[in-house]
Amino acid sequence: MRAEPFVCYRPQPEKAQDFASLPYDVFTKEEAREAVAKRPHSFLAIDRPETAFGPSHDMHAPDVYEKAASLLADRVADGTLVRDGDPCYYLYRLSGNGHEQTGIVAAFSIDDYESGTIRRHEFTRPVDEKDRADHIVTTGCQTGPVLLAYRDDPTLSTIVSAATTATPLYDFTDAEGLRETVWRVNRPAAVDALRTMLALVPRAYIADGHHRAAAAARVRKSLREAHEDMMGAPGTEPCDYLLAVLFPESQLMTLPYDRVVADTAGLTPDELLARLAERGFVVGEPAETPTRPTDALHYGLFLNGAWREVAWQGDIPQSAVGKLDVSVLQDQVLGPILGITDPGRDARIRFVGGQPDARTLEPLAGEGGLAFALRATPVADMMAVADEEGIMPPKSTWFEPKLRSGLFIRPILGSAAKHQA
Repeated sequence: MRAEPFVCYRPQPEKAQDFASLPYDVFTKEEAREAVAKRPHSFLAIDRPETAFGPSHDMHAPDVYEKAASLLADRVADGTLVRDGDPCYYLYRLSGNGHEQTGIVAAFSIDDYESGTIRRHEFTRPVDEKDRADHIVTTGCQTGPVLLAYRDDPTLSTIVSAATTATPLYDFTDAEGLRETVWRVNRPAAVDALRTMLALVPRAYIADGHHRAAAAARVRKSLREAHEDMMGAPGTEPCDYLLAVLFPESQLMTLPYDRVVADTAGLTPDELLARLAERGFVVGEPAETPTRPTDALHYGLFLNGAWREVAWQGDIPQSAVGKLDVSVLQDQVLGPILGITDPGRDARIRFVGGQPDARTLEPLAGEGGLAFALRATPVADMMAVADEEGIMPPKSTWFEPKLRSGLFIRPILGSAAKHQA
């Protein structure tokens, strides 16, 4: 796998805490507007530039992306952002609530993404791809890192651990209470050691950021088609790489992604429970205590004011995607019993991610609905699906913590780009 050091704009150390922000896609339009109003100089104002316009303004209009470019230029001009002129790797640690993960920030080959060395497990939506591609083209920069995972390698972990004994470039606690620590790796020997070890990683997996990766590939394709006579060989131009952070599998943490259904499709509670048993589920006794399963193909069911443990005892599919908890629930319950055949579009179903306490589902289900509490999808299951070139069902994985945006802004166009890897 090819992963290179890169040139970037980054906030001054004393500005990093106020500038860094959660990624653009965790906010609704209203939430983004409220967040920018509270922190007008955070990177979110650049990441979600429609917040500078009225609520009825087209969020994909050209002037919206131009606003992002203008705000980015303002942050360079006022000294919030400085330019690291030499290609560097960075190490990025996120820690909080007893969890810690440390990744390598680098420019990863888009050829590897397109060949399957960097593997994906989700479909992307063209409209969202285009949004991020237009943002990249207009600002001239990749601004949001992709979250990548790899199977643990002891030697690479040792190199990373040794590098984190140095004085960090950033070390702060952000607005959400997450501690963020960054080290700059620029000594030639250390850069060469990381590059050599990264080249030995056989494959990486997109854990979060499929649309950011797809947008980077889309931009590379359009630039090469438009400027073929000015481009070097593949792998020599800044646009041939995407910004990402690579973490070992063992350090990544997933949280549950639960399902809430607005109604019981006309079934009484007893009829619904009977249908579950007919299809091959063992249904437990009712309880007041919420059920959060830890075993595969076990579910917590909230129905008619009570919780039950529900366990699948039927045949287990052989494919990696078919045996996922979310797949069995969809194939055996949501579709055939509740009539939700297209969960990505059906207004009756709601996905609730990142909530360890299943009790939060109770008011969402209300009196006439129901909720399924799932265990968190293991990272190994996601990798297995990607290895089979499968596609996971919608809302299968919730990775926490989220990578912050704004700490590494990688130019791929203009005069700065010629210094890139």
